[in-house]
Amino acid sequence: MSDPNKRAVIYRMVMDKHVCPFGLKSKHLLKTKGYRIEDHWLTSREKTDAFKREHGVDTTPQTFIAGQRIGGYEALRTFFGLEASHNAIGRYVPVLCVFITAAVAALAASTASFGTPLTVFSAEWFVSIAMMLLAMLKLQDIEKFSSMFLGYDLLARRWVPYAYAYPFLEWSAGALMTAHILPWLAIPIALSIGSIGAVSVYYAVYVQKRELKCACVGGAGDVPLGFVSLTENLFMIGMALWMLIRPI
Repeated sequence: MSDPNKRAVIYRMVMDKHVCPFGLKSKHLLKTKGYRIEDHWLTSREKTDAFKREHGVDTTPQTFIAGQRIGGYEALRTFFGLEASHNAIGRYVPVLCVFITAAVAALAASTASFGTPLTVFSAEWFVSIAMMLLAMLKLQDIEKFSSMFLGYDLLARRWVPYAYAYPFLEWSAGALMTAHILPWLAIPIALSIGSIGAVSVYYAVYVQKRELKCACVGGAGDVPLGFVSLTENLFMIGMALWMLIRPI
């Protein structure tokens, strides 16, 4: 329940074709903190621009508590002593989701096929499905991915088309490995792109000491280049080598 002694005023965009998501988040956060809210809707672009000029701000929503302007959603979180919504842990959520999804899918497939989740196949499927999921994230915006990838991949910097081909190669190798078909094609693809990628990441991060964003989860990712990308490449190398020596 709201506390009558805790009052907040919020100005947010609410239009026929647009409702500001950060305004909704700010309002929800105030409610969870027990505030009574005086909710002012900015129902047109003209009203929004006039509000910005009046208060000397560049963005909405804007929240006021006890006559003091707090600011937008991130400023409101800071006011309540909360971590920024884009914190360091949050960067890794997409990667964790990929590996958890791949693990669950692999265990489920093994259970359906062999009656038990823990098999050699489930380990293989975990890697191959993860490869396909990571490739899918890269393909969401291949232009952004390729731009980030060109920042550190040694082959792509010498031959730009490789940056565009990489997600398709990774997905294809993962699909072939999942199906256990055409190993003569899947193995060299995974071994090649994994080896080039591992060397590129190691050189950029541990030799040149560069601070870059990892393209492993696509161009929109905020994961620092390093451990995650190196792990992805080592997984591909390991899977390729395993397929070379595994019993038929």
